[in-house]
Amino acid sequence: MRFKFKGLAVAAMSLTLALTAAGCGDSDSGSGGGETDKNITIGMMPGWPEGEAATQLWKRLLTDKGYDVEIKSIDAGPLYAGMSKGDIDLFLDAWLPGTHEDYWKQYGDKLEKVSAWYDSAPLTITVPAYSPLKSLEDLKGKGDQYDGKIIGIEKSSGLYRVSKNDMLPAYDLKDEYTITTSSSVAMLTELDKAINAKEDIIVTLWRPHWAYSKYELRDLEDPKGAMGKPDGIYTVAREGFSEDQQDVTGWLKKFKLTDEQLGSLEDLMENKHKGKPDQAVDEWLKANPEYAQSMTG
Repeated sequence: MRFKFKGLAVAAMSLTLALTAAGCGDSDSGSGGGETDKNITIGMMPGWPEGEAATQLWKRLLTDKGYDVEIKSIDAGPLYAGMSKGDIDLFLDAWLPGTHEDYWKQYGDKLEKVSAWYDSAPLTITVPAYSPLKSLEDLKGKGDQYDGKIIGIEKSSGLYRVSKNDMLPAYDLKDEYTITTSSSVAMLTELDKAINAKEDIIVTLWRPHWAYSKYELRDLEDPKGAMGKPDGIYTVAREGFSEDQQDVTGWLKKFKLTDEQLGSLEDLMENKHKGKPDQAVDEWLKANPEYAQSMTG
C-alpha cells in the first residue's frame, strides 16, 4: 500500500508540473506554443506621412487580428532609444542605411531589422515648379533672394543633418544659407503659403510624400551626390521581437506598398480625413479590399 500511494503521489505531482509548464508556455509568447501577448507598441515620428500611413494601417490590421496596439508619437532620437530599451516594440519608418545612420550606429546592436517595405526613398532639396532653380549648384550667390533660408524640419531628423552637414559644405553654401528647424508640419505650411502666393521658397523634402501629388514641385539636381543615395524604408523592432511575436513578424516581412497605394493612403490621411486616421484607413481598405488578406491572411 505504501508503494501504491507513493506511485499515485508521483503521478499527481507529474500532472501538476505538466499543467504548470503548459500554463507557462501559454503566457510566454516566445515559447513556440503560440503567441498570447497581444500588446504591441509602435513608435511613430510625427510629421512623416509615409510613417504615419504605414503605422495607422498596421494598427488596424493588427487590431483586426485581436491585438491591442498603442502608438507613441515621438521624435527619432528618443524613439530609437526607447526601442533599444524594449519600451517600444516596432518602428515602421526607419530610413536606412543613410538617413538614420547615426541612430543605427548607436542602437542597432539592440534592434532587429525586419524588412524593407519601400525600396528607394531619396532625401531632396525641393522648390516649386515655377522656380528658376534647377540644381543645387544654382543656389550659389542667391542667398539674399531667399533670406538665406532653406526651410527644414525637426532638428533631430536625418534630413536636417544631411542637409546641414553634407549638402551645404559640398556646394560651398555655409556662408549663405541656414537650414531652419521647426517641424514637418510647419515646413509644409510655409510651402503651401509660398505656392499660393507664387513666391520663391526652398524646402527640405523627401520621397515618398503626398506633397508631390498636391503641388507641382521640382527636386533640385544634386550632381555631387551630397544628399546621399536613396534609402530603403524599413520596419525595425526591439531585440527579441521576432521570437516573441512570430506571427506578426511573418506578416511584416510581407509588407509592401506601391507608390500608388502609399500616395492614396497618405492623401486620405493628410488631406481628406486630416486628424481622423481611422476613417482614412477605413476608406483605403474599402478601395483595396484584398490588401488585408494578402498581409495577414
